Amino acid sequence: MPSIQGLIGATGGLVSYAITLLAGIALLVFFWGLAKFIFHAGSTEKKDEGKNVMFWGIISLFVMVSVWGIVYFFQRSFGLVVPNNIVDPMDIPDWPENSPFNPGNTPSDKNV
Repeated sequence: MPSIQGLIGATGGLVSYAITLLAGIALLVFFWGLAKFIFHAGSTEKKDEGKNVMFWGIISLFVMVSVWGIVYFFQRSFGLVVPNNIVDPMDIPDWPENSPFNPGNTPSDKNV
């Protein structure tokens, strides 16, 4: 029998993925409004329509990211399951010191 904590965690993970998808759609709507605004710069009516689409795209993005943050906050606060797609910056490994791709490594004869 699944626990309430697992059920809430799974629901939160599902909401997180849905918010990601909807935020992507909201971003596309914003860029669609931007394109409409730019390409119809001569027509005041179409320009205002583009502004309106951009405005609602930004509002949608704000709401989506806010809901995403609230879900993440509750998952962390109650110790619920957090989706694995979130990377903790402390888990990112450092560059090996002798790597030619290390940003702090200057080119020298021994690395060539």
